[in-house]
Amino acid sequence: MEENPLKFDAAKKAEEITEGIKRSFQEKGFSKAILGLSGGVDSSVAAFLLVRALGKKNVEGLIMPYKEQETLHAEEVSDILDIKTERIDISPMVDAYFSNFPDADNLRRGNKMARERMSILFDRSHKTGALVVGTGNRTELELGYFTMYGDGACAVAPLASLYKTQVFELARHLEVPEDIVGKAPSAGLWEGQTDEGELGATYLEMDRILCYIDEGLSTEDITNKGLKESAVKMVRERKRKNRYKLEGPVFL
Repeated sequence: MEENPLKFDAAKKAEEITEGIKRSFQEKGFSKAILGLSGGVDSSVAAFLLVRALGKKNVEGLIMPYKEQETLHAEEVSDILDIKTERIDISPMVDAYFSNFPDADNLRRGNKMARERMSILFDRSHKTGALVVGTGNRTELELGYFTMYGDGACAVAPLASLYKTQVFELARHLEVPEDIVGKAPSAGLWEGQTDEGELGATYLEMDRILCYIDEGLSTEDITNKGLKESAVKMVRERKRKNRYKLEGPVFL
């Protein structure tokens, strides 16, 4: 039987990330962290790990909905961890901008929301002396499924080594509520939006493909393992097309 390429020791990984957070904050000279709490599994896991590493008094979460976005799960995480949170409605800022561009599509609007949230986080980090912590995982980073200078902007990214399916496993190890772990992943960029629906494959499929690509397997070899050729080609193309997002600016 083929070994699962996504298999890992969740308890060991939780300890490694916790120690990595402590080390990173010490090296940068900070003791406080601030992050956006969306109520999704990524931000929830990041918050749980930050509290383990820094203590609840040193972690702040900002809940930044647009319009009537659901915030119940973000509030649930805040209550469980007993961390300081603040709710900031980004609707006035986003709507003021797009009142000049009423024909803007969902992608433009979603990117603006992501950058508005990060702008607020960095402003608040200056006020409180806290480092901005990102919540992106390895799957999203490798596929470029994030907004440059939006959710991709941060000082520390504790989940960057974990594929999305591993984030789910780690969440259960950390005892993140099942109503958060079990819901369909969504960036909440527009009504009905889901990550897997937008990408065209499940996270399990994409994570397995990414692992096999890292091992150097060809598209044919990967499809022979039972994965759809269309999904393999999509993952390869997204990695190629969005590589620049991880490279940062070119200083000439």
